Amino acid sequence: MRNMPDKRGYFGEYGGRFVPESLMNALYELEAAYRHFRKDAAIRREHRRLLADYAGRPTPVYHARRLSAKLGLELYLKREDLVHTGSHKLNNTLGQILLAQFMGKRRVIAETGAGQHGVATATAAALLGMECCVYMGAEDVARQAPNVHRMGLLGASVVPVESGQRTLKDAVSEAMRDWVASARRTHYLIGSVIGPAPFPRIVRDFQSVIGGEARSQMRRITGRDPDMVVACVGGGSNAAGIFSAFLGSPGGTLVGVEAGGRSHAPGDHSASLGRGRPGIFQGSRTYLLQTDEGQVLPVHSVSAGLDYAGVGPEHSFFKDSGAVRYAECSDRDALDACLALSRIEGILPALESGHALGYVMRNRRKLRGKTVLVNLSGRGDKDVGIIEEALKA
Repeated sequence: MRNMPDKRGYFGEYGGRFVPESLMNALYELEAAYRHFRKDAAIRREHRRLLADYAGRPTPVYHARRLSAKLGLELYLKREDLVHTGSHKLNNTLGQILLAQFMGKRRVIAETGAGQHGVATATAAALLGMECCVYMGAEDVARQAPNVHRMGLLGASVVPVESGQRTLKDAVSEAMRDWVASARRTHYLIGSVIGPAPFPRIVRDFQSVIGGEARSQMRRITGRDPDMVVACVGGGSNAAGIFSAFLGSPGGTLVGVEAGGRSHAPGDHSASLGRGRPGIFQGSRTYLLQTDEGQVLPVHSVSAGLDYAGVGPEHSFFKDSGAVRYAECSDRDALDACLALSRIEGILPALESGHALGYVMRNRRKLRGKTVLVNLSGRGDKDVGIIEEALKA
């Protein structure tokens, strides 16, 4: 399992490269650059330096004592919200910006939902003096305005996408169109473990720093691995990163939490693993929410970062193989979890992370006495307005 994907970019029957012929050379070029990255001691040293001195790694594991006592379990938080820019996304963008520099690219493009990946990409591009363009669904531009302003201040141009549902799926599609036309001088700095090979592997590997740190920190703090590791799943980058170190851990359970939204009705949630089926979506074979005729269904989540009809192909493999259990958390439970962590521990989490915590709070009786590690993938400053409005309803 740790050696996946295979040479063709497949995780079992999921993954691959389903792209226009004009992009195949760009993908082969990226694959060769990544092979070089993994072997080149100097570029890897520079990546480690940036993660430590610029991003602020390692991030701590925090024992949430007051909330633990309230829930009747031992709750630990991997504090990715403390990474520079406020989320785990910078782990990946610092690695990919070095890849772009190695390939001689002077322009990067990205998609973003909640804006966290857009801010991280704009930050990395500013650091290396590269042109940066971020595609963002117009719906997300409106509900994540603070991050749109941050991207502008960092020198990036933000392009609102008006097509489709005007959310993350449509931003990914528009970024792909840009890349088809500009691949010679542009690197597509994709933000999650989605898309055609080799992107899912590259993003997972850059995010695996989360799991590597967390496992050794938990062993130092508690003397053993946690009983359960929980992370939210939209595309699935933070989950793939933390799960990577715990796969096969004896006695431990890995839980990925999708957005259960308002209800189980089509269009009211984003639970592609729980309620979707396999198909081809944005460059790879994976689970997605689709009609019987194969049309992509509209989706919903209170969290812009989870508002996505598909999921990374490695998660599809994990689901079928049973390596990871996938569950859902409703909008309401995620909001309640954000409020609880804010008022009991003084930590305002992103709505995305609120889904992972909401799952734990909803299942607290089953987890009584257990040691649970939640990946707190980002901070919630960007969501203050959404949370305040939702609490009035």
